[in-house]
Amino acid sequence: MNEKQASVAARIAELGHLPMAELWVIWDRYFERRPKHPNRTHVESRIAYKLQEEAFGGLAPETRQRLEAIGAKHSKIKLRARPRKFDFAPGTVLLREWGEREHRVTVNAEGHFEYEGHTFKSLTAVARHITGQHWSGPLFFGLKGGA
Repeated sequence: MNEKQASVAARIAELGHLPMAELWVIWDRYFERRPKHPNRTHVESRIAYKLQEEAFGGLAPETRQRLEAIGAKHSKIKLRARPRKFDFAPGTVLLREWGEREHRVTVNAEGHFEYEGHTFKSLTAVARHITGQHWSGPLFFGLKGGA
């Protein structure tokens, strides 16, 4: 085992000894939202995968596509529509009136969203921060029907 592999293996082994609060800090670095019904085993395994992916690279795009095609062919689960991907140019400003005031969100160079000095990974997180309730971010900011 080389030094890089040993380092990643040690980081993964350490996950089992960390308190959940520390696992959530690591989780939040890699994922936009937390699972609805978390359990420690699931959280540790997903973080372990991300640590390995970061160190050694993820699946090749061809492999990912092949696995998705195999899954789609043999799955009995109805497919949901893929979420629409919004690619905003840095500096794009989104405005929304809510609670008798105007809310201004700016897209930064990393593609994240800045609102009142805070940075959010998604528009949904911004909408939740503004309203205190779960909202679809694109719906809240009028980027898809209904708002």
